Amino acid sequence: MSQTADTNRQIILKNRPFGKPDDTTLALETTKPPVAGKGEMLLRVEYLSLDPYMRGRMNDAKSYADPVAIGDPMVGGTVAQVVTSDVDGFAVGDWVLSFSGWQDYAVSDGVGVTNMGTNPAQPSWALGIMGMPGFTAYCGLLYIGEPKAGETVVTAGATGPVGATVGQIAKIKGCRAVGIAGGADKCAYAVNELGFDACIDRNAPDFAQQLKAACPDGIDVYFENVGGAVFDAVLPLLNPNARVPLCGLISQYNATSLPDGPDRMGSLMGALLVKKIKMQGFIIFDDFPHHYPEFSKEMIGWIKSGQIKYREQVVEGLENAPAAFNDLLEGRNFGKMVVKTGAA
Repeated sequence: MSQTADTNRQIILKNRPFGKPDDTTLALETTKPPVAGKGEMLLRVEYLSLDPYMRGRMNDAKSYADPVAIGDPMVGGTVAQVVTSDVDGFAVGDWVLSFSGWQDYAVSDGVGVTNMGTNPAQPSWALGIMGMPGFTAYCGLLYIGEPKAGETVVTAGATGPVGATVGQIAKIKGCRAVGIAGGADKCAYAVNELGFDACIDRNAPDFAQQLKAACPDGIDVYFENVGGAVFDAVLPLLNPNARVPLCGLISQYNATSLPDGPDRMGSLMGALLVKKIKMQGFIIFDDFPHHYPEFSKEMIGWIKSGQIKYREQVVEGLENAPAAFNDLLEGRNFGKMVVKTGAA
């Protein structure tokens, strides 16, 4: 079923998942498109961003943002076009960056919506390298990681939109960049295309040994977005005064219990204390919104110069978003995953 002018397809949260989302978690429903009133505009979604944080919004648990209510469309960043407008600064045909969620149409009063003009060159990039993932990599690495030339920077998810950007910025800053990714193809891409000094397959039976060999001088900055067994291998390699920007723990998002094995808390806290390690969690638009103009200027320059490369995986059709989201959570994506919902 393709996007039409008289139907609003929505992916609704039907049930809260226990572990991995399944066929009962999300459902495709249709309704009439909403009608914009005075001081509002109607947006037609063209691209939907799929991001790991969405798994947490399915849970009814206290977090930095409210959970999605049962029966509501899933939340998500979008690139949309203005269909009708009674909002100053927005005209019919304008492309916008919005938070319209997993649906074809949404009404907005313009708050939190960014006008991208009538003909952006790469509109979907506003959801990736020029949006939240790229901005997360930039601020997390530079303002928490504080890399110095000659240091070793390690990032997991090295071919994802955040990890790939972290590694490339590390190289720009004169660091040794070591990636961790799932599979030989991804590791080869990180080294041969993105310019990482090394990339280790997290699925290798001797993963911990390979990581240690790739970091002969230890790890000064570890950009954490995976957790689990990957962090177990990283922890003993962290140098005194290492910095750990903590932006995600994707390996844990479907977990229903604590991992098997001994309690790791003691060794973690001991390492933080003895090595004086800084580990800091952050939510990009809560903690660093004032840095966006700086980020945008720098990133545009790096892309134009070829210092930053970007890969997108486009999934066709809103109906395929739930399956694609599970692929993302299980590491089967290759690059920034977006869903193309419209025909534009």
